[in-house]
Amino acid sequence: MMSRIYVANHLTLDGVLQGPGRPEEDTRGGFTRGGWAVPRSDDEVAAALGQRVADAGGLRLLLGHRSYDEMLSHWNSAGGPFKEGLNAAEKYVASRSDAARLPWPNSTLLGGDIPGEVAKLKADGGPDLCIMGSGELIRTLLRHHLIDELLLFIHPVVLGSGMRMLPADGSPAELELRRATATRAGVLIAHYQVR
Repeated sequence: MMSRIYVANHLTLDGVLQGPGRPEEDTRGGFTRGGWAVPRSDDEVAAALGQRVADAGGLRLLLGHRSYDEMLSHWNSAGGPFKEGLNAAEKYVASRSDAARLPWPNSTLLGGDIPGEVAKLKADGGPDLCIMGSGELIRTLLRHHLIDELLLFIHPVVLGSGMRMLPADGSPAELELRRATATRAGVLIAHYQVR
């Protein structure tokens, strides 16, 4: 049985993925609106993500190198409930540099033909692979039909600027809505299957 690859990301109504957690998280391009997801991220959002990880039979992360570095620096310095789980998880990191440093435990570098390497991971039959952040990786894998599901936490905010998860780049994808619920804080938790 093949592993599945799913995306779990916070998005604004206008599709912005950049800097959901903290003002200084991702300031590329002069982005100053970081931390926009925090006011509405509550126990319902955490429970939905926790349930998806439990359904997958464990946590294996598939990340772009920038998202990997950001998660590592934040959670290992902040501590808290996610540090131990993230350190224990298998992490596969896509990078253009074969010399990329991966200081987090249980980390494996994926270089060269990223879609080919990810296809091998899908074929190994291990727990599902979760992508968080990693917009460029998501776009690449969607173009190669390697992503199976999107679990999106869509916040009722429009930023008008910032990097989007799915910019119009000529790579169409058809999605089927499997379920959707709204939290008390107004976050739409939408689970899509990629056709």
